[in-house]
Amino acid sequence: MESSNKLIGVASTRLRAGNAMPAIEVGRICVKLRGREAGRKCVIVDIIDENFVLITGPKQLTGVKRRRCNIDHLEPLDKKIEISKGASDEEVLKALESAGLIDFMKERVKIKTTPLIFVKTE
Repeated sequence: MESSNKLIGVASTRLRAGNAMPAIEVGRICVKLRGREAGRKCVIVDIIDENFVLITGPKQLTGVKRRRCNIDHLEPLDKKIEISKGASDEEVLKALESAGLIDFMKERVKIKTTPLIFVKTE
């Protein structure tokens, strides 16, 4: 009885958070929060498991390589494109063009960083 009320994993917590849109789904446009590509927009191409997704920029458009990414390092946006699971970079680019989101994808987002607190030692 107790296990039916328990949430399993981070992904299920996000999906049950009360939002109208599912946060992690194929075609969802996101912003990368961590790593060298932080602040760049990407598209979810495939869901690997409850912690990882396959993303692409595509690289020639946003500079984000096609790679596996932890969902904790992504911020889903309200925009979504219609692509099939595992779509190629060319298919993603074509879907972005048809949705009129090319200029939107090229824009970078300023990521808020938490400042380091230095403790003065004597």
